[in-house]
Amino acid sequence: MEQKLSFPSKAENLNLVEKLIDDVCEKNSVSEDYYGNILIAITEAVNNAIHHGNKSNPDKKVNVSYTSTPEKLLFTIQDEGPGFDFENLPDPTDPQNIEKPHGRGVFLMRNLSDEIEFSDGGSTVIMKFKVATSAQA
Repeated sequence: MEQKLSFPSKAENLNLVEKLIDDVCEKNSVSEDYYGNILIAITEAVNNAIHHGNKSNPDKKVNVSYTSTPEKLLFTIQDEGPGFDFENLPDPTDPQNIEKPHGRGVFLMRNLSDEIEFSDGGSTVIMKFKVATSAQA
């Protein structure tokens, strides 16, 4: 099953993504604990796409697609920006970065997803989550 969502780069459109995640997790009987990981990781990716990738330009779109298999959920988030150097990001756990208000999004995405892959120079991120249903949790 695949679902796609495309919307202008406006912060209020995060609500659309949250609704998609709610629907996906409900349809796939995702456990409540795992739901939180998915929600945070995906909303971080979309927030980055809106603010950093597309510079909050409402003329630029963010595309979110989702595919599920019995074993995993796969989310792809794509913006129309130039990308970024995802290999050389400051470590947000480094004491000199702890107080900084930004810089934790990719760290969270990497730690909350089971697999993460960046492509198109960083303007596309693919996150995979192993399906952990309520019955398995």
